[in-house]
Amino acid sequence: MNIIQRFYDDMASQYDKLFLDWSKTTEEQALFLDSIFREKSFDKTASLLDCACGIGTQAIGLARMGYSVTASDISEGELSEARKRAQKNGVDIRFEKADFRTLSDTFKEKFDIIIAMDNALPHMLTEKDLSDAVKSIVDRIKEGGIFVASIRDYDELLMKKPPYSPPYIHKTEKGKRISFQTWEWEGNLYRLTQYIIDDEENLQISKFDCEYRATRREELTNLLLSHGCSKVEWKTPEESGFYQPVVIAEKQAKKGENVL
Repeated sequence: MNIIQRFYDDMASQYDKLFLDWSKTTEEQALFLDSIFREKSFDKTASLLDCACGIGTQAIGLARMGYSVTASDISEGELSEARKRAQKNGVDIRFEKADFRTLSDTFKEKFDIIIAMDNALPHMLTEKDLSDAVKSIVDRIKEGGIFVASIRDYDELLMKKPPYSPPYIHKTEKGKRISFQTWEWEGNLYRLTQYIIDDEENLQISKFDCEYRATRREELTNLLLSHGCSKVEWKTPEESGFYQPVVIAEKQAKKGENVL
């Protein structure tokens, strides 16, 4: 098991503590993604794959809106948690364990929309791994379909290479939760330690380690264009209101083919 799988397997049962209200976040992110899909002329009949679903933060919200959602992740721990949450929310989602570098090994069908939110792609620690991931993802998108992803603003972060992230302090009815990250940089790679301090009933302090590669927007744009996308655009947090920069890539439709 690599460090990424271990990170998410270990954190699966506590991942929702990163949010003040996880359920509300699922609704907000689904509304945001739905607005992008509609802007690109897709409706709820579109087939959708969340290829880095985690505990279902986007997949469950979109399924509750009426989308037909398939979801995959490399972490069995997070998939197990996502299945429980999908059942609790009364939505039917097909969950599969899959590495988004090799999606065709798991999915023979193609999708109108594929998403990979919450800084999933920068887990690819080499240029080749990222290229393989982008190629794999675009390959599973139908002609005329789209890919939507969010990553940290590494163009900004690489200029300063901060040693930590500002803490999130969530006040709850039972006390408060604090979460923050420390970052140890080595070139464009960094080791992240996620701390979660749960001071609600009994004080509990947890830490989880992972690794990332700071991915510039230009690098991801060029890979998307070279692997079959005809148009790539970015929405900044200032433009979109979303907490991370968001990329929207369109896969070129064949002549005479309608998107929907």
